[in-house]
Amino acid sequence: MTSSSDRPARASGSLYARFIPREELQSFKAWMPDSFEPPKPVKAPPAPTPPPDIPAAEHALLLHAARLAGREEGHAEGQRQGYEEGYRDGLAALESFKQHHTAQMAAQVASLLESMEAQLDALEEPMARAVAESATRLARAVLRTELSTRPEVVESVALEAVGAMLAGARQMRVTVNPEDEPLLAAGAAALQLEARGARVLASAAVARGGCVVESELGRVDARIEQRWAQAAKLLGAPLPWEEAPAAPPAAAPQRAAAAAPALPPEPSFELDLGADDAPPPPPMPDLDDLPDPGSFPR
Repeated sequence: MTSSSDRPARASGSLYARFIPREELQSFKAWMPDSFEPPKPVKAPPAPTPPPDIPAAEHALLLHAARLAGREEGHAEGQRQGYEEGYRDGLAALESFKQHHTAQMAAQVASLLESMEAQLDALEEPMARAVAESATRLARAVLRTELSTRPEVVESVALEAVGAMLAGARQMRVTVNPEDEPLLAAGAAALQLEARGARVLASAAVARGGCVVESELGRVDARIEQRWAQAAKLLGAPLPWEEAPAAPPAAAPQRAAAAAPALPPEPSFELDLGADDAPPPPPMPDLDDLPDPGSFPR
């Protein structure tokens, strides 16, 4: 094994060489050797075509015609491109207008539908009230007709009212209209009323078709007004059985008198027959002095 002292010393005139780390390198590029083949000859550009041997005036005319043709061709090309661009822009504008118009119409239709729905909702309650009131009036008219054509229904009403009274009730009094009393006394219900110990009384305060049952245990009001009030309440239109007549308007004569035109005051005349300085009346004409009617021109 040899040491560094045993190595031969380098000549002083030799090149300095060492390993250069990568961190010390700044810029470099790979070296490539050139080709060893001879370079290819470069082709010369073709020689320009010599102008034809024409006169200068004809050459100017041809040049002017070529310029005009080029100008017309460029104008036609620009017009074509402008038409295409304008047509494309017009289509885009038309499509944008259609979309905007469609959105606007859709908004208007939606607003109209919402307004119609709100108005229908607002009319729903008055319409329902009007229908209920009409149905109640119709039912009242039908019931009145039924009571006038079949007065014997008071028997079933009286029996139902007596049946609603407690079984231990005694000394019952059935009050009906005077016109309905003969129907209860002579009808089939008389026996059932006697079996319950009920007496039939007449009172004009009870309308036809109804009755009032009283006993020591209570009272059953089966008047037609009371039953009608319950039925009308269920129908949603609490109309009374007997509507009060409308009072005549008290201010109508006063309004008529106020609306009548004022008459002018009558003229007053005063004639003093005892004045001595009054002018005498004109003399009456004599009948003989009057002209003959046949002498008038026709």
